[in-house]
Amino acid sequence: MVGFVTVFTRSTQVIMGTVLALVLGVGCGGGRADFIGGRAKDTCDAEWPVCSQVAGCILGQESYMEGRLPGKGQFIVQLKEASTVKVRFYLEDVVAAGEETVVTFHEEGCRSRTRETVSGRAALDSAEKLGEFNREADLTGVGDHLVEFESDMQARYVLKVEVASLRNR
Repeated sequence: MVGFVTVFTRSTQVIMGTVLALVLGVGCGGGRADFIGGRAKDTCDAEWPVCSQVAGCILGQESYMEGRLPGKGQFIVQLKEASTVKVRFYLEDVVAAGEETVVTFHEEGCRSRTRETVSGRAALDSAEKLGEFNREADLTGVGDHLVEFESDMQARYVLKVEVASLRNR
């Protein structure tokens, strides 16, 4: 009986220590909090005209949006010079990978577009390994650029954009 109590006590201590480490790790940020950083959430409930359409928000280096998939969304990125625009997705509560996720980057005035497609499995694999998946495109026009995305994945997402000048490459 003494041996059982000693083993039980040690096992309990190990389990409690593991639980405490997990709780402290979550409390200190990480994951979603690190992904968002100091950005402010945009509810994307405005009406900004772009490309004969209306987008709900303008995202930049200081903001992010969130939502649920499957579904689609759109936003505007404003550029002052030719730039690489990277759309980054942080995924949570993934239920199914789906077949495909598409991100479409439009030049100003929608004069041309770049369509980036990723399989559901590849997007999920990237999110599991790197904590996110992303797609990017080089846009040369100055002004408002419509960015659209669509996915049949079943998950919640946090989305942010990063913009880097093509001059600095």
